[in-house]
Amino acid sequence: MPAMPEFIVPDWPVPAGVRALQSTRLGGVSTAPYADFNLGGHVGDAPEAVAENRALLRAALPADPFWLVQVHGFRVMDLDAMPAHGEADAALSRRPDCVCAVMTADCLPVLFCDQGATVVAAAHAGWRGLCAGVLEATLAAMRVPAGEILAWLGPAIGREAFEVGGEVRAAFVARDRAAASAFRERGNGKFLADLYALAQQRLNAAGVMAIHGGGFCTVSEARRFFSYRREGRTGRMASLIWLDGGSGTAIGKSEVSKNEQVPGPVEGPEKF
Repeated sequence: MPAMPEFIVPDWPVPAGVRALQSTRLGGVSTAPYADFNLGGHVGDAPEAVAENRALLRAALPADPFWLVQVHGFRVMDLDAMPAHGEADAALSRRPDCVCAVMTADCLPVLFCDQGATVVAAAHAGWRGLCAGVLEATLAAMRVPAGEILAWLGPAIGREAFEVGGEVRAAFVARDRAAASAFRERGNGKFLADLYALAQQRLNAAGVMAIHGGGFCTVSEARRFFSYRREGRTGRMASLIWLDGGSGTAIGKSEVSKNEQVPGPVEGPEKF
């Protein structure tokens, strides 16, 4: 019998009717190098293992998630239009029990909702997509005032582990000179980049001030998280959000094996 997966339930002040869930690598049936709870069907894991893991995930959800074909871009897919498939790096919905999902293994997942619980969204923000504007594109597609939006920053590579070349720093600084503060020079043309701080800068500039989560490091927290940079061949985690249609999902109830609380609200870059 497979080990029950362990989840993180985001700790953020969402309105009644919004549900969110973050998977970890714990539980499930995949074997190394995808052990254990890999949800990615594109990474080389056995298809039957991925299917069983997704079935375990489905037991905690009101419906099957819509799995995007992520390409490190900034396209946002409206799931209410009932797309069959498509390349995108963010998804949104205004329909109850429609599960938005993104997969990551170092890139930054960001979940969104509005204070009125009318729309939810999930975005995959690797450095390319973050720089290109995937967060801003998601906010625009939500079509609600930015001041009414809450964001949760999920598990990503931490600022002590994310070494990048000068071209990455230059790309961000070309768009916003304030981004320079999120890079620390390491020598030999290399920098340590703080994805969480960069995301917060972008969200703040767009008018979003209610930012929660952060403080993870997928590279250093090897027991809990997959990391492409640490392992190369590895699995993927999912960040999921939906509007609760009253279908009796397992979130927050005994069926979820472990409800870990993430760090509280972020007040500034130093919190990351």
